[in-house]
Formats: sequence, structure tokens, C-alpha cells
Amino acid sequence: MSGQIKILCVDNKRELLDKLEATITKDEKYSVILTQSRSEGFEILEKEPRIQVVISGSQIAIGDGIEFLSQVGEKWPGMMRLILADSTATAVVESIQAGTVEQSVTSPWNDNDLLSAIASALQYRKIQRENRKLRRELQRRETELQEINGNLESVVAKRTEALDIRNRVLQISQGVMDVLPIVVFGIDPEQVIVQCNEFARDLFPCGIIGPLGNDRHDVFPPEINTLIDQIENERNPRTTIEVRDRKFHAEVRRLHETRSQGIVLVLIPADK
Repeated sequence: MSGQIKILCVDNKRELLDKLEATITKDEKYSVILTQSRSEGFEILEKEPRIQVVISGSQIAIGDGIEFLSQVGEKWPGMMRLILADSTATAVVESIQAGTVEQSVTSPWNDNDLLSAIASALQYRKIQRENRKLRRELQRRETELQEINGNLESVVAKRTEALDIRNRVLQISQGVMDVLPIVVFGIDPEQVIVQCNEFARDLFPCGIIGPLGNDRHDVFPPEINTLIDQIENERNPRTTIEVRDRKFHAEVRRLHETRSQGIVLVLIPADK
């Protein structure tokens, strides 16, 4: 019957093997392979990859059953191993505690107990496979997370570097503006003064921080505000005005860059 779970039974007593086969095959999902030889048992395991459980008597030909199952576990780590024992001998208990075998079944056995032990061993094997799969998935996720963190650190480093460069550019730009012998104002679309140089702050003092953050209408005289309003109808409105007994050539230009919308007001001393 295809799809059956294969179980290898190894013992030096033929009558015990026959009884094992009769008991196990009561459940149609199991098929049994029998051998009285330890060496033949290894050969069968090499050739038949679908074997999931090995059952051994405590004494088998040329060696001890516990030792045989221990060697099976070393070569096939996922194989479920059951030992048939006349009693709960110390060696059997120690082998279970050490992981040499998964379960022991007292011989002579109760048929239901034997089938239950096999089902329990197979369930344990299934849980082990699922745990290994989960560990592999967890390791994969951890690797992905480490890569993401590495990439994130790289992105943050690049953005930090870009911000540092931008800040240095802004500082240099402000420094350049401050040494210019002209008045420069930047005004955003909401008519708020957002940029000015040192000459502009001296010419239009307004509170502790100067004109920055103020509405232009509260800082400039009417003639300058009128000139700025003309930007709606003229490309670059200009005129000559007088501020604090000094004449200036005034000009307004519109900023068209997406991130720097607004206007620039420039006042150039008439005596320059």
C-alpha cells in the first residue's frame, strides 16, 4: 500500500519479530521490515529512506539493542527509536534520559500500548521537523533583519551626510549674503519673511531676532509692499526708494524652484 509509514524491527528472535509484525500491521498505515541481524538492519536503513521508526529488542544478534539504536541515532538523527525490554531496567531508563532511544515498550507488550508508543514517536518526529523548519525560518528572518538594519544604517549615514553638507551649504550661503553690501530678503508664499542678510537686519530692525518670521506688511513701508504686489502683473518690478535717508534701487524677483517658492526683494544702495 503506497504512502504507508515504514517501520524497521530488529531482534534475534524470529517469533518476536513475527508478533511485532502482526501487531503493527493491524494499523493499515504501517508496513514492517523485519531482520534478525544488526548489520542487515544498517544495510536496510541505507537503502530504504522512507523508514521512520526503528524498533529493537534489548538483545539482538552481535550486540546490544541499546548500542544498536545509539548508532542508528548517530547516523540518522531524525529517526525515531523504540526499545523492547523485559522490564524498566536501569540501562533502558538511562538510555531514554540520554536521548539514545525515544521510548521503551515492556515485552511482552499490550498491542494498544505498542501502537500508542509508535504513534507518539511519530508525532514527536513531526514536532521535531516543524521545530527545525521554524528555526530555519527564524534564522532566515534574523538574517533579513540584520541586512535591513545594515541597509538602514547605511541610508541613515548617507542622509546624515547629505544633511551635514546641506547645512554647510546653508551656512556658507548665509555667510555670503551677510557680507554683501546690499539688502536681501526672502519672502515665502504666505508673505512671511523667512530669510535676510545682516544689512537687511540693520536696515529694518524688528524685535530681538529682526524681521525673520514677521509678515512683510508689518516690516516694510508702503512703497516697498506696493512694489512687491506688482510681481503679480510684472515679471521683475523695480523702482528707486528712500529708506532712512538713503536711496536704494529696489527689485523683486519670483522664485520658481519647487522647494523654494516665494519672492526675493533686493535693495541696492544708489551710491554703489
